[in-house]
Amino acid sequence: MTGPVVAVLVPLAVLAALTGHTLVNATRWLRRPADRPAEVDEPVAVLLPLRDEAARVTPCLRALLAQRGVPEMRIVVLDDGSTDGTAEVVRAVVDGDPRVTLLAGVPPPPGWLGKPHACHQLAQRADPAATALVFVDADVVLAPDAVAAAVAELRAARVTLLSPYPRILVTTVGDRLVQPLLQWLWLTFLPLRAMERSARPSLAAAGGQFLVVDRAGYRAAGGHAAVRDRVLEDIELARAVKRAGGRIALADGSRLADCRMYDTWPQLRDGYTKSLWASFGHPGAAAAVVALLGLLYVAPPLLVGAALLVGAPTVATLAGTGYLLGVAGRVVSARATGGRWWPDALAHPVSVVVLGWLTIRSYHLRKRRRLSWRGRPVG
Repeated sequence: MTGPVVAVLVPLAVLAALTGHTLVNATRWLRRPADRPAEVDEPVAVLLPLRDEAARVTPCLRALLAQRGVPEMRIVVLDDGSTDGTAEVVRAVVDGDPRVTLLAGVPPPPGWLGKPHACHQLAQRADPAATALVFVDADVVLAPDAVAAAVAELRAARVTLLSPYPRILVTTVGDRLVQPLLQWLWLTFLPLRAMERSARPSLAAAGGQFLVVDRAGYRAAGGHAAVRDRVLEDIELARAVKRAGGRIALADGSRLADCRMYDTWPQLRDGYTKSLWASFGHPGAAAAVVALLGLLYVAPPLLVGAALLVGAPTVATLAGTGYLLGVAGRVVSARATGGRWWPDALAHPVSVVVLGWLTIRSYHLRKRRRLSWRGRPVG
């Protein structure tokens, strides 16, 4: 075999292995809570932190009030210093429902970021009898059986923390390019079965939009106080649970919840920018990951064109196969998590390029101390 052919075969073999891993994760190891769960017979506290969410909290609250199969459910809502009338919207929607308590949050003290502090206040004020805590974000709309199904899966899996990842709603071009990468990344690169069984904190993933945790295990892990200064408080909480001897699990929550994370491209851009640096840690690690993703998923379609121009049809065929393997991984991920796959998966190389740019932007703005979110500095 010629040198160029061998050079293409190596990344092609890696791509085939990664796409196979995506398929195994999606079809064998990804947990799927029951559509029609039995009634939950334990007290459950649903905790909703809000900061300037007047425009979109109504569907979330109405869905929480419509939950069934959880007779001992109580809802605690925290207005975290909103200036847009969020508390008034909550009162109007709740209309005196005795299951709901509305709290006025206090500003985070030194050393705390806003989201962990809001969740900490909520957990502190949850019904003392509640044995399970369910954290929900304002951009999440739950199906009627979502809380019951999530708590039932938490107990069936015998884990301390369960993250049922919602179906991410996409409408804009930016959404369609970036948002599906969330599920694709952990289905492709994270060994889900090993994550559940291993005690290693580094093998952890979670999504804070919809998070279910055993209260005793949450306390043993130190709760949100243990992740008070972490931008990715959801993943860090999962790691804290593991360090305390607990177990964690991911689940497909696409039938339980919908989530519209961002309304505009600037919101999406800034949302990812504030946290991507924390996903990778050291800039060298980020550079290595971005380079590897570029080699595996961006280079193949470029190589197809270059090979055809210089008359190397074998190299072009192999590179085209690599591109199709990358697309196949996106298709598997999307179909497993309720996402849109056609024709979006065809643009997977472009998605990887955008992710790389957002990562560079994240490190650049952090170095200049210009990262912020909802009016508060982060990073």
